[in-house]
Amino acid sequence: MGSHSAHLPTPTTPAGREGLSAVLARPDRAVIALDFDGTLADIVPDPEQARAHPGAVPALAALAPKVASIAVITGRPAGVAVRHGGFAGVPGLEHLVVLGHYGAERWDAVTGTVHAPAPHPGVSAVRAELPGVLHEFGAWRGTWIEEKGQAVAVHTRRAKDPQAAFEALRGPLGELAARHGLIVEPGRLVLELRPPGMDKGVALADYVTELDAESVVYAGDDLGDLAAFAAVEKLRTGGPDGIPGLLVCSGSAEVPELAERADLSVPGPAAVVAFLAALAERL
Repeated sequence: MGSHSAHLPTPTTPAGREGLSAVLARPDRAVIALDFDGTLADIVPDPEQARAHPGAVPALAALAPKVASIAVITGRPAGVAVRHGGFAGVPGLEHLVVLGHYGAERWDAVTGTVHAPAPHPGVSAVRAELPGVLHEFGAWRGTWIEEKGQAVAVHTRRAKDPQAAFEALRGPLGELAARHGLIVEPGRLVLELRPPGMDKGVALADYVTELDAESVVYAGDDLGDLAAFAAVEKLRTGGPDGIPGLLVCSGSAEVPELAERADLSVPGPAAVVAFLAALAERL
């Protein structure tokens, strides 16, 4: 063991300890999956300014050759996550994939290309109507619209009362999305209008099956990560063929629902990176 292996934290639940043990026993059959914003990158007022923690790429590059794959699963477009993460062209990251737009897009480090479906027509319709809806409900001041290609998101973090603005917009944006065949995905002071049928849980479960993995780790920080948590919980309760898994919460007082279901909680991206580095060191 290396000198840093003592820093690998112990999960607080039996299922989490079993999941970590499975990764340590057969790392070449393990999938390590991570959210981006709030997990590998700090949450910032302007999402365009978000960047991976400085230690993230070195930790991932040390870990990736030792496991079956590392998957970054994000609501962002795959290409944006690759750019903001600094993942392209890094030696050691050949086993990395980015599943963007909740798995609808895929970037593979080996090819360096993004595979994506045609945009849902409802996204264009919502994009056109959204400014008028925000104005109608007096929410245009302090909110910010993020263009995401396959989706569009409204951030309230800059509003005078961010939580009040978030709650006031949930109903109207839900109605707008439904009119155009979309759904609303709530997050940390953000409401994303996107096509149905794909979430982080579906993306993670499909990828674990694709690789025939024997264990899985998932780390996230937001409401959108609950679906991935549920997927891991389902995988590890699958009877004799169940797959051990470890659920890590990148600590946030804003999303207690995630912390309550986690096997291990750490205080934000810096601690997630430290966990990844310690895991690589242990392996």
